[in-house]
Amino acid sequence: MMRVADLDFDLPSDRIAQRPLPRRDAARLLVLHRREGRIEDRRFRDFPAYFDRGDLIVLNETRVLPARLEGSRSSGGRVEVLLTRNRGEGRWEALVRPGRRIREGEEIRFGSRIAAQVDERLPDGGRLLTFVGGGDLGRSIAAAGSVPLPPYIRRAPSAADRRRYQTLYARKAGAVAAPTAGLHFTAATFQALAQRGVRVARICLHVGPGTFRPVTVEDPSLHRMDAEPFEIGARAAAAIAAARASGGRICGVGTTSVRTLESAARRWRTPRALAGETDLCIRPPFAFRLTDCMLTNFHVPRSTPLLLVAALVGPDLLREAYAHALRAGYRFYSYGDAMLIL
Repeated sequence: MMRVADLDFDLPSDRIAQRPLPRRDAARLLVLHRREGRIEDRRFRDFPAYFDRGDLIVLNETRVLPARLEGSRSSGGRVEVLLTRNRGEGRWEALVRPGRRIREGEEIRFGSRIAAQVDERLPDGGRLLTFVGGGDLGRSIAAAGSVPLPPYIRRAPSAADRRRYQTLYARKAGAVAAPTAGLHFTAATFQALAQRGVRVARICLHVGPGTFRPVTVEDPSLHRMDAEPFEIGARAAAAIAAARASGGRICGVGTTSVRTLESAARRWRTPRALAGETDLCIRPPFAFRLTDCMLTNFHVPRSTPLLLVAALVGPDLLREAYAHALRAGYRFYSYGDAMLIL
């Protein structure tokens, strides 16, 4: 049995990327050839060269919400709110700090335009909030919020983060974290893929905080993930079916795309439009049914994204790849470099 500790590694703090590079496609790209166990050091702009006509690139088009809000209680105390899920009609699930002090029925104000009432405490320790305010409530919440940068980025969000902590193709708002492997794509990337006859499909999984909750049990089979909503449209399903029928490879961009593909594969007889929720936790050993290759960033130890990558490449080869990345000076985590697993 693989233990979570088997994937631990020491990362110097200066290797955690604190800001994005000036150009999205300037990131480094570690190319890992699974069969040969061979590693190449490239740049992300080389990514399209590894694909051919008939291959399919699958993107997660979720859009990150400006989900972090600073508010105040009627007593004057400060409150930090992280919106996690939209229930519609101004109601949101949220994580609230300091959680112990926030009671049902209490009001939290966010500036002069909007406020939220605490309706109930949720089983995961979060709160259900109902927002009220004048004008377009969604726009007001977005204006009051800031980009929910991960805690390992030790600075306040800037105006530039609203653009750079978002993929170019993000369309459907609902995530609290970016599908970071997609941050490297540019218009030139898509043009180069099209010139090679490579198709692109867009699916959606709204990334919730549960994706990044640390795995605290040594046996990863005991870890339980929160359910997250996903959607695969008819066009994407048809593209997946066509790639499979023609023998083309399917490359998931990011662990969220892979989780969506593999969740659907367990519900499909044949690919079709599908929407629902998934709490699938991919860990070794795992039988991948749709994913042939994957683009991903470098992940935090004891995390579910790292477990997923280990399931695809094997724990031993993953350790070799990460050791190489550390020796070679790669930048880690959300604003860091990428790895292409073939």
